[in-house]
Amino acid sequence: MSDLSSENKLPHSIESLKELVDSLTEGERVTFSRIMNSIDIPKKAFDEIDSWSHDCYTRNCIAQGDEFELILLCWENGQASPIHDHGGEECWVKIIEGEFEETLYKKDQAGELNMVKRTRATSGDVTYMVDFMGYHRLENLSDKRSLSLHLYAKPIRSCHVYNEELETFVLKDLSYDTVAETSSLNDNDPIKYVRIK
Repeated sequence: MSDLSSENKLPHSIESLKELVDSLTEGERVTFSRIMNSIDIPKKAFDEIDSWSHDCYTRNCIAQGDEFELILLCWENGQASPIHDHGGEECWVKIIEGEFEETLYKKDQAGELNMVKRTRATSGDVTYMVDFMGYHRLENLSDKRSLSLHLYAKPIRSCHVYNEELETFVLKDLSYDTVAETSSLNDNDPIKYVRIK
């Protein structure tokens, strides 16, 4: 097992899900940004993971441990997340396929929520978010299905989600649509997923 305590020891390019999970497991939080930017995994590698719903984007857990959580989100065209925080954890998003708009919000001194900026991210881009930056919302702008890979530095079990009717944030427990079987991330077997909803 290699020591990834130094960013210099990270692989130049990460080309498989197993290599990605190994790099995250062996690495440290300070290496996560570089790891996400090193991903060059072909889209077809996610075919065993993706699951789709016309009601809402799906959350598909690839791997989790004490120090990180790796989730594939699958978006139908036009689907968007609610405005939310990240439960105090850091979040990196790698766009696998598609075009997304990220809208950033902050509360003003009166506690009112205001839009601060909008940015677009396309295939290959990596975005970063942490709660001190504010709240954000992602939307799939593509006219087709899209994929985004989300890495959280420590798993997020709940977060604050903006309720537009109440005009306030409410605490929401998070769940997965599918979860990887723990024994399926070996070198030879494809990843197997269990639908839990």
